[in-house]
Amino acid sequence: MNVKNCRKCRRIFNYVMGPILCPNCREAEEAKFQEVKKYVQEHRRCGMQEVSEACEVSLSQIQQWLREDRLVLADDSPMGIACEKCGKMIKSGRFCPECANQMTNSFNTAVGKTATAYVPPKKDSREGARMRFIDK
Repeated sequence: MNVKNCRKCRRIFNYVMGPILCPNCREAEEAKFQEVKKYVQEHRRCGMQEVSEACEVSLSQIQQWLREDRLVLADDSPMGIACEKCGKMIKSGRFCPECANQMTNSFNTAVGKTATAYVPPKKDSREGARMRFIDK
């Protein structure tokens, strides 16, 4: 049994996975998320500060939902967050498409080099191949 304190209300609860929030706080956060999502869909040209004030949600919480790709903004929306690598404004996620492609290519190149360098050991194909023991 994994017991933890909720990060919002400080109550003790049985922690299973995900954010360290009790079921009550998790439900309340999900309700706020749905409210923000609906507000953003209805007011596509609003700013992040306006959404924060209208829905009574912190700016950091809105930014977290954007980074997690839970909340996605329209292309014509003035809101956005900065790419964690280059700082370019993006609508959701952590990285802009260019940085994501660059990191993917770098990773594939690195994995490709180690994969070609690894040579699996040859199996002994002799008929009489068996384990030998050395007496001490």
